[in-house]
Amino acid sequence: MHSTSVLGWGRGLFRATLIGTALQLAMVVLGHIEPKIAALFAMLGMFLSLVAGFLFGLWSGGLGKGGAAAGGLVAGAVCALIGILESFYLGDVPGWVIAFGTASSAVTGAIGGFLGRLTHR
Repeated sequence: MHSTSVLGWGRGLFRATLIGTALQLAMVVLGHIEPKIAALFAMLGMFLSLVAGFLFGLWSGGLGKGGAAAGGLVAGAVCALIGILESFYLGDVPGWVIAFGTASSAVTGAIGGFLGRLTHR
């Protein structure tokens, strides 16, 4: 793998994580205001991590499916962790959600990365 591939991988990971984080933070703010959204934090948060992973998979360039899944895992976990920490500090979720939510979002991010790579041509 040459340097432009690594640079492209990093750029795609940064973009996917940034988009996922923005979506997670928006969800948390809306959920802090509207309890019906807060009731869906787990499902919506994992879906947003799936989206972040999928975007990485689309932008993964020369990576194989395993690399796309690994990058999706990172994007999904990081954006979820940031959103969950915000939610925790707002008092909307208990502390155990930090670990459990980040782990489950990492899995959905990996699935998203794999699926995004499958659709990438």
